[in-house]
Order: sequence, then C-alpha cells, then structure tokens
Amino acid sequence: MVLDINLIKVLLPSILSFLFGICITPFLTNFLYSRKMWKKKNVQATIDGRPAPITQSLHNDEKVPVPRMGGIVIWGSVFLSAASIWIIAHVISSPIADKLEFVTRAQTWLPFFALLVGAVVGLIDDFYAVRDKYDQKGGGLSAKKRLLIVASMGLIAGWWFLTKLGMTELFVPFFGAWTVGWWIIPIVILVMIGTYAGGVIDGIDGLSGGVFASIFSAYGVIAFAQNQIDLAAFCFVIVGGVLAFLWFNIPPARFYMSDTGSMALTMALGVVAFLSNQTIVLLIIALPLVATAGSSALQLLSKKLRNGKKILLVAPLHHHFQAIGWPAYKVTMRYWIFSVICAVAGVIIALAG
Repeated sequence: MVLDINLIKVLLPSILSFLFGICITPFLTNFLYSRKMWKKKNVQATIDGRPAPITQSLHNDEKVPVPRMGGIVIWGSVFLSAASIWIIAHVISSPIADKLEFVTRAQTWLPFFALLVGAVVGLIDDFYAVRDKYDQKGGGLSAKKRLLIVASMGLIAGWWFLTKLGMTELFVPFFGAWTVGWWIIPIVILVMIGTYAGGVIDGIDGLSGGVFASIFSAYGVIAFAQNQIDLAAFCFVIVGGVLAFLWFNIPPARFYMSDTGSMALTMALGVVAFLSNQTIVLLIIALPLVATAGSSALQLLSKKLRNGKKILLVAPLHHHFQAIGWPAYKVTMRYWIFSVICAVAGVIIALAG
C-alpha cells in the first residue's frame, strides 16, 4: 500500500501539470500574439562578433513571427500543480492527502527555488530580446550578466548542500563516495554553469522539449529508486509541464521555450543532480545538452586559436546538422531517440553503480 501511495504521489503531479499546461496555453498564446512578443529580426552575429550568415539562413524570425516565452507553460503548470496538491493536502485532512504533498525542505525547496530564479531571470531576458531595439547578437541580458546570476545560484545551492544538508561527498558510479569537503561549493557552481550552457539546445521546433522530458524522467526514476519520493515527484511534475509545452511546440511551433523555460529547467536540473547524488551520470543522461553546449565552446575556441577556422559549419551542433542538409524534423527526432538512449543508460549506471 505504501508503494501504491508513493507511485500516486510521484505520477499524479505530472498529470496535473500536463493538464494545467494545456489549459493555460490558449490564454498565454493570445497574450503573446496580441503583444507581438517575438524577435523582430534574425541574429546578425555570433557570440564573438563575427557575421553569422548560416545562422541567419536557418532562422525565420523576420518571416514567420513566433512568440518567445513559451517556457511559461512549463514552470507555470509546475507551480500550479504543486500549489493545488498543497491546497488539497491542507484542506482535506486525511493521511492519504497529507502524503501527496511533495514540497519539502529536504528535497524540493531548493530545486523549486532554482526553477523560480531561472524562470524570472529568463523572463526578463526574453522581454528585452523582443523589444524593437536590441543589439546585433539578439538582444536580452548580456551573457556575462546571465552567467553571473547562474553562478550566484550555484553559490547559494552549494552553501545549502554543505551547511543545511551536510553534503561533502560526490558519488562516483562503481567506485563509491568521493569526499570533496567544502569544494562541493565550487563544483556546484561549475555544474550549474555547465547545465545552463546546455540551454542553447532550444533552437528547433520540438527539440528541447523532448530532450528535457527524457532527462527529468531519468532523474525521476533514479530518485524514486533511491526512495527520494518528493524529489521524484518534482522531476515528474516538470516532465508533465514539458510535455504540455511540447504539445504546442511541435512543428509548426506555436511559441518557443526561450530563456524563461530553458534557464529555469537547466538551473533546476543542476540542483536535482546533486540532490540525487548522481552528478557524474549527468554527463550521460544529459549528453545531448553536453554535446550541444560543447560544440559551441569548441567552435568558439577553434576560431580563436586557428585564425577563424571552424570545426562545424555552424554551432550549436543541431544547426550544423541542418546546415549539412538534415531537415529540422530529422534533427529533432534523432535527438529525441539519442536522449532516450542516454537517459536509460544513465539510469542503469546510476542504479547499478
């Protein structure tokens, strides 16, 4: 009976968040389109200031106006689902209703906080990006400001892990615990920055939604297997919100996730990886994010060290596949397949190790 309750506790929030996401989307869509919340022209230059003709040819911001801020569907449905369950647990006084609540200090306060910070900062960035006047790189907050915010969140998370949860070890699959002491704080900061960099995967209709759904599903399974029921519920409530977003983001996309979604998800993911004590397998479970972010870093490094010579036709990696002739739907589907394989492999390694 306890197992049945735990399963309901983990899976019910995902259904609620999906339904909330489906319900709020018409209102959000009307708001975004009525206020023309989309970029008014394509990105004109890469992050290092060089012209970006291939990137311009792959985007259609000028010809097909599609609103940003679709990530509101994800985190909005997550918070609505959590709030609904909290209300039910406090209005209906029963042992079963009490067990459904998954917002707890030990397991979900911090990831909820990270999700909220990423959502708000990303929303601000999106707002500046859709204004008529913005710089040639696409507008929004500068990369330095966003990285500073992510690093600050990592500092807060690292401090919380060390002082509140007493976390001083990292689990290495097949080798056991590795004591890092106070070094846990800079490690958290680096991981948070790394996961945030993976947010560049939001560039093709349907791509990011499928990838993030696989990643959080994997961590939900791991948390459940480790009896971290509240954390598992948090992961699956995000999956529900992501799937609701994906319902409307498949080609042709009704809106884009943009920074308010990708920043919220990546910051929450970094926290979840540490709370589940499965930070190392993040490299496997989130390999599509790692590869995509890494391709951008390597491209930039190559151009700086090799007098402008590039490794890829264009970065990130998914745009390179488009540039060599893959249709967008083929890139998306293959990323989804690869994401599921990585998620399954990561779960096996985490639980077997």
